[in-house]
Amino acid sequence: MKLWYGGKIYTMKKEGEWVEAVVTEKGTIVATGDTQTLFQKFKDQIVEEHDLKGAVMYPGFTDSHLHIIGHGERLMRLDLSFMKSAEEVVQALKQHAEQLSPGEWIIGDGWNENQWEEKRIIHKEELDAISTEHPMMLTRVCRHALLANSRAIDMAGVTKGTPDPQGGVIVRDEKGETTGYFHDQAQELIKEAMPEVTPDYLRKATELAVNDMHAHGLVGGHSEDLNYYGGFKKTLDAFTDIINEQRYKFRAHLLVHHGVIEDVDAHNLGFKKGTEFVELGALKIFSDGALGGRTAWLSEDYADDPGNKGVAIHTQEGLASLVGEARKRDMPIAVHAIGDAAVEAVANEIERQPLQTGERDRIIHAQILRADLLEKLKSLNVVLDLQPTFVASDFPWVMDRIGNVRLKTSYSWRTLLDAGIMCAGGSDAPIEEINPLLGIRAAVDRRATYDHQVYQAEERLSVYEAISLYTKGSAQAISKEHSQGKIEESYVADFTVLDRDLFALKSHELADANVMMTIVDGDIVYQR
Repeated sequence: MKLWYGGKIYTMKKEGEWVEAVVTEKGTIVATGDTQTLFQKFKDQIVEEHDLKGAVMYPGFTDSHLHIIGHGERLMRLDLSFMKSAEEVVQALKQHAEQLSPGEWIIGDGWNENQWEEKRIIHKEELDAISTEHPMMLTRVCRHALLANSRAIDMAGVTKGTPDPQGGVIVRDEKGETTGYFHDQAQELIKEAMPEVTPDYLRKATELAVNDMHAHGLVGGHSEDLNYYGGFKKTLDAFTDIINEQRYKFRAHLLVHHGVIEDVDAHNLGFKKGTEFVELGALKIFSDGALGGRTAWLSEDYADDPGNKGVAIHTQEGLASLVGEARKRDMPIAVHAIGDAAVEAVANEIERQPLQTGERDRIIHAQILRADLLEKLKSLNVVLDLQPTFVASDFPWVMDRIGNVRLKTSYSWRTLLDAGIMCAGGSDAPIEEINPLLGIRAAVDRRATYDHQVYQAEERLSVYEAISLYTKGSAQAISKEHSQGKIEESYVADFTVLDRDLFALKSHELADANVMMTIVDGDIVYQR
């Protein structure tokens, strides 16, 4: 047995409840209470004592929606996310190209024109001026759009006559020529021309990501990676190798993209099958794009782009068919839906084809809603997967996209919780920063990174509610609220230890805390 003591330990069973000590054994919480009582009761069985030395322990933080290998890739690749102009991006690409072998791909991640003073999209001619020898693929921060130079476009076989794929847009100029800008499903045209990644590459990306998540206090994450990187088995093997065989303990719950569902069947796997730390999750479906590129599917036109309502990735019949495939396998669905039209289509399908197993479906993002949709969501057994840091990164530009009327029911975390709708918290890394404290701060403070103004102050959450998104909420999303997300007897011994008490901080100070320890399954996996 192990005794953890010497600091304030928040159970998260109810607001303000804390204990002095916790006893764990074989990865499970055995008892909680005051230090003296627990020591006397278990003194003959305790083999390890861990003094927190005044630090503060919480249930282990879990990111309810991210892309683990994608986060590892961001740590490996050219990071464009902090650049403040198109010119800065171009200069970075020039310097990067000088370091590469002839013909090697230039891959960059995270550019975001909304944080540039001149909010323009880089044209392929600018990329061609950097290099026509190196094919180039630059992913936008939302991962729903990319830029490619002429070399990459030629390798992909895309011409003036190539039609837009279902659920995607090839942006063209007034003469019908491609500009190098590809939205949503059109991105696959470029990605399919890229060389296949190696197993070593995937293992390295996974290892980097897990180590970084541990350092940020994360004990687990719900990730979507399995339809990429050369296929289901190759990607799953990277997770099981790093997280299991090499004992990087981390609770990886892997959503199953509908494109690999037959691979899952072929390997005799299914929902919640796998290993102790790597298990398969719900069927992942994309129903629309993103607000940044105006491809999120809205019921009314974009305020700054009349005539455009965004992109439906699937027809209603196609969406119904995918949900049916999940139901045949007793699987819940996890659907990316940002715009209100997308959320409505998903909610209607959940209503038509309800899950019979007692598990929960989830709608990921759900940023733009309507009052009638809130009422419908209240009636469904569904969890909304929120990304609080979107408030910090999307305001104020998102106001131009949707206008003031729709804003009243958008990014409405307080309204959702008050309606009794279950919500979980994630980062969507690598789209946003992995640090859960940034998400907690954004949910409580609602301050934009761009202009440091507070937006929709009435939608602020309490610190307790914000932490709950990353603890109890993430557990509810996978129906494990009776074993994860709280510090309570019989729950898993997963803890996040910080150097300060989040409940005692001002809202803008919440991300200033430092992770002192991350504990998974009763073992310390990170120590500052």
